[in-house]
Amino acid sequence: MVRANEEVEALLQEYADLIAISGGDAFKARAYEKAARAIGGHPVDVTRLDVPGLRKIPHVGASIAEKVVEYLHTGRVAVIEETRAEVPAGVRELIAIPTLGPKKAMVLHEELGITSVDQLLAAVHAERLRDLKGFGERTEENILHGIALLQKAGDGRILISAAMDVAEQITGELSGIAGCERCTYAGSLRRMRETIGDVDVLVAAERSAPFMTALTELPYTAEVIAHGAKKTSIRTTKGLQVDLRVLPPASWGAGLQYFTGSKGHNIRTRAIAVRNGLKLSEYGLFDAESGESVASETEEAVYARLGLPWIPPPLREDRGEVAAGLRGDLPELVAEGDVRGDLHTHTDLTDGLSSLADMVAAAAARGYAYYAVTDHAPDLAMQRMTEAKVLAQRDEVRALDRKHRGMRLLHGTELNIGPDGDVDWPDAFLAEFDLCVASVHSHFNQSRQALTRRLIRACENPRIAIIGHPTTRLIGKRPGIDADFDAVFAACARTGTALEINAHPERLDLRDEDILRAKRHGVKFAVNSDAHATTHLPYLRYGVGTAQRGWLTKDDVINTWPLTRLRRFLRGGRRP
Repeated sequence: MVRANEEVEALLQEYADLIAISGGDAFKARAYEKAARAIGGHPVDVTRLDVPGLRKIPHVGASIAEKVVEYLHTGRVAVIEETRAEVPAGVRELIAIPTLGPKKAMVLHEELGITSVDQLLAAVHAERLRDLKGFGERTEENILHGIALLQKAGDGRILISAAMDVAEQITGELSGIAGCERCTYAGSLRRMRETIGDVDVLVAAERSAPFMTALTELPYTAEVIAHGAKKTSIRTTKGLQVDLRVLPPASWGAGLQYFTGSKGHNIRTRAIAVRNGLKLSEYGLFDAESGESVASETEEAVYARLGLPWIPPPLREDRGEVAAGLRGDLPELVAEGDVRGDLHTHTDLTDGLSSLADMVAAAAARGYAYYAVTDHAPDLAMQRMTEAKVLAQRDEVRALDRKHRGMRLLHGTELNIGPDGDVDWPDAFLAEFDLCVASVHSHFNQSRQALTRRLIRACENPRIAIIGHPTTRLIGKRPGIDADFDAVFAACARTGTALEINAHPERLDLRDEDILRAKRHGVKFAVNSDAHATTHLPYLRYGVGTAQRGWLTKDDVINTWPLTRLRRFLRGGRRP
């Protein structure tokens, strides 16, 4: 289930938005934003903390700590309720639109009387926004795109991380029930899709009743949608639907294959079965004439009887995986255990929430052979980075090198790719870093030509080894930039610049579709957590899942390589 920390983070961020909408103190709004991020990334469950304990979290003062305790004890905060009441409901509805900030939402309400998304759509189509100061044709395009994102988010899909949290808690509970032989999640979650509509849970057992009843009685079950012998569906307190099916142990493999999907993949496998005089269902693979079971207990047996190798779930999207399996051309996918280090992380020197020492210790605990610290460079002014600060950090990094299980440390930086493709520090200064990641953080609305040129220029900078979160998208919140990415991919292949697969579940950038295209150009990749707290390091699993959906192998991913090969790449040995 969603951590209490994340609930509090969302509440404080909402309050920050309400302060901004109502014209309140900008510094106060910023303080609540910082506190929201700090609590969201704090490793300790805030329900265990009192006011003094909360005040030990960076950016959390007495007033904020008291509000957090009030919320945890009562489920509400009086001052936030009062502020909500002061802001028109229509404006609160408008700020839910990605790309539309609180100030613009208030202008739309005050100047045009807009109080709903439907009214805003009508105003855009009537071109009524163009006379407002700060609005224009491009603003209208962004608003239309934001409304489309909002409507898409309203289809009930949630981020993979939230769905995984629910699935792992439920499978953990059910696995402990007597009679459970196997238990796992299936569906789009097993295929590691970036968003999930509902969670499919499978159990192998002779009797279904104990498991069906247990699901309905879980403390986070809010509604029982259906309760039967073969399938039970619930809705959690967070609104996520969970479907449980209990299979006979002898049918486990066929059921797991069937309920993992995708629909297109299953159509392909059923077609192969029909051509071979067989019938494939969730209960097994049967001879079409005699009805005799020929395979069912394991997925491997089902695929083998169809003349196929076992196909990893992230590939099962009907993108040629069945044909590749028949040819014997399936890739040996990169796995999380192949990753030797994380090459994009932050500390509290800039916008991170954990100290350098804590981040290094947490990385070492994950068994990494190497680890890079890449705090922001000075062009992101709010981070207040300076040459003196980053050089002092370098001394700390060197002092910690090999101190944790022999893990090697790389001192890097995340540069900002400016509107013309320039980056923060001069070439001579950049030459002293072990690693430079460069990312777009602003000016997202440049023309397609300008954005493409901007990224290609960054690729051509010999000091830049990795382009971070290349499309800049935030799932359900911000669209990716409009650049000619095939041209960017070609430039990366030509210059030997790696593209990041940012593992943060709100980004997963590059997407799997982009990875497939970039791979065809010959691009190399880095799967990184972009961690801003120790609790973010495990996000790497989602980046690896996305890499698998993009058909990547170990050789495609630079941070699976031994350090000597990686250093050669980072020094420019990658370039023709």
